Amino acid sequence: MLCFIDNTTDPYYNLAAEEYLLEHFTQPIFRLWRNAPSVIVGRNQNALAEINGQYIREHNIPVVRRLTGGGAVFHDLGNINYTFIGKKVEGEETSAMFRRFTAPIISALRNIGIAAELQGRNDLVIDGKKFSGNAVCIHNNRVLQHGTLLFKSSVSSLSAALNTRPEKFIGKSVQSNVSRVTNISEHLPANAQMDIEQFIEYLKEYIFSNLSEGFTIGEYTPEDIEAIRQLRENKYSKNEWNFGKSPKFQLQSKFKLPCGFFETFVDVKEGKIAQCKILGDYFFTRPTDDICKALEGTTHSYEAIKMRLSQFPLKEYFGEEILEPLAENLSS
Repeated sequence: MLCFIDNTTDPYYNLAAEEYLLEHFTQPIFRLWRNAPSVIVGRNQNALAEINGQYIREHNIPVVRRLTGGGAVFHDLGNINYTFIGKKVEGEETSAMFRRFTAPIISALRNIGIAAELQGRNDLVIDGKKFSGNAVCIHNNRVLQHGTLLFKSSVSSLSAALNTRPEKFIGKSVQSNVSRVTNISEHLPANAQMDIEQFIEYLKEYIFSNLSEGFTIGEYTPEDIEAIRQLRENKYSKNEWNFGKSPKFQLQSKFKLPCGFFETFVDVKEGKIAQCKILGDYFFTRPTDDICKALEGTTHSYEAIKMRLSQFPLKEYFGEEILEPLAENLSS
């Protein structure tokens, strides 16, 4: 088995590396990696329904879509991500995959006195509180299973970043629930105290010593690094990947400004505005439909909408300058 301990904390690069290792290596792999603060959404999720758009913009938190399914998760440097990539077992169901790949992590924690266990299909818990969510995908005859390990993560940031407003979305998109969570560091026995770097080293050594198939430190070639970088640039850092996979939905927003009450309605398809309507009791001197028509085809993000709206003399339409609140409500 190859072991990769990655030092980069760039979430775009780290998610690109996951895909590259799955599709271009043939050996079994164990990987440990961390991301700077970021929201990582599941492959088939409606990304915009999972996030608190205002919070992540204010804190410059990137949203990145991963290859695997499951719900949205918050990463920061207090969280460790682990990955196993191995051979697909014929007829193995996903629940069995989760048991197979989480077993070494559970064993490692129990070895230092932490009563971790698998709950349901894909969550690891301590005393009923979740510290690890796991997800899986298959490529040809290989399985990738990865999960979070909350070691000393900011639970308040996790809750804030995923604090959505579900009443604004109409459709079939399923939203993630922020479960009761805990950090591993809170459960370390007195004789097993360690910081996050020491814990990473402990996991590596424990997995190494308990593998019957052998263990080698993996190294990326210059060609590997360039290929991952290209995948990062051309896929994982692109809005089309991170938001364009979201299903079509209707976004509704209601807000009050000094110039009146507003209701905005936005249909989004493949990450772009397909149709927009702005209604309300505001006074206007130009038809609002001009703005709605101009927004069609615009990427559904705060930055893109704000840039498009800035091309209009909004004060002439609504009696005052409402660029930022209008862009905010049309995008979140």
